[in-house]
Amino acid sequence: MSEVGKGRKGRRALLWVAGLAVVVIVVGVAVSRLTKPQAAHAARAPSVPVMATTAGQRDVPIYYDALGTVNALNTVAIRAQVNGQIVSIDFRQGQDVKKGEVLAKIDPAPFQATLDQAVAKKGQDQATLVDAQKDLVRFKTLVMRNAETQQNVDSQQAKVDQTKAMIDADQAAIEAAQTQLNYATITAPIDGVVGFRQVDIGNIIHTTDTNPLTVLTQVKPCVAIFTLPQDDLGPVREAMLKGSVDVLAFDQDNKKQLANGHLLLIDNQIDQSTSTIRLKAEFPNRDERLWPGEFVHIHILITTRKDAVIIPPVAVQRGPDGLYVWVIKPDQTVQQRPIDALTVDDKTAIVAKGLAVGERIVVDGQSRLDEGVHVNIRPARTAPQQAS
Repeated sequence: MSEVGKGRKGRRALLWVAGLAVVVIVVGVAVSRLTKPQAAHAARAPSVPVMATTAGQRDVPIYYDALGTVNALNTVAIRAQVNGQIVSIDFRQGQDVKKGEVLAKIDPAPFQATLDQAVAKKGQDQATLVDAQKDLVRFKTLVMRNAETQQNVDSQQAKVDQTKAMIDADQAAIEAAQTQLNYATITAPIDGVVGFRQVDIGNIIHTTDTNPLTVLTQVKPCVAIFTLPQDDLGPVREAMLKGSVDVLAFDQDNKKQLANGHLLLIDNQIDQSTSTIRLKAEFPNRDERLWPGEFVHIHILITTRKDAVIIPPVAVQRGPDGLYVWVIKPDQTVQQRPIDALTVDDKTAIVAKGLAVGERIVVDGQSRLDEGVHVNIRPARTAPQQAS
């Protein structure tokens, strides 16, 4: 081969090597430019610490809440039905009494005397009737012998009838006097708790007195009256049509349950000025934890959601398109998931759509999250299954 041919081959090889080197440099620069932003982004975006929990499942009761007032089932002002002097007080203030128990006594002497007079008058008239009936028998016998006139017989018959009417009047007077005597003993008309004594022993009590002897209230059972918005009327009526509606009574702080009862009635009219409806619930109140005049928080059980998916309400976020939660995927990144949810209380929210049982969700730290961000999970303090 000539020197010229060898020179051409060397230059070609040199050009190929130079071209290959340029290609390698270009590819290296391109790869470097692609990987550097990702590495920088990874360095700039560390895992976000969050608290998480798992979506649970259980039956969830749905309650309507209201503020109500406890009332006695019955309240009776104990007053005298006859005038007289009080000779005994037979109750202690604040005492539980049963129907028929003696509360006080009024001096019975005047009423006993009136009764005795009525009884004596009846005895007198009965004796007169016996005499008149005998005379009537004799007159009827004589008139058959034509020894007496029919007019005298009729007159004697009238006397007999008149005396019988007097005896009936005497019996009515006896019953009236007996009633007055019975009124001298004041008894409890219902079971209940006796209030303050407002008249002391030895005083003269009158039927027209302004202040009663005492006030008797029936607290076992008792009732609570409360109001609901008229929009809640439909679900409440539907619940009543299905059977007895449970009602819970809580204290003023709405933390401690005091009693469990049932819905007694719905008022027959809506208050148009407030667009509310009044309701009444009854409680057995055997332990007397409810007291007349007390303010209580009422919870009405409307329905129970069976096998509902539940999460803590703090996990639910609100965006421009509605409610959503941050779901933690298996690769420890988060996804924004739209849901349909109903908050039941401060510990429980029901998810009707968008979330499955067992999925992990963020309950704290949502403000630092974005789609696809890697998270560092810490367990939540309270699982939703433990929510009441």
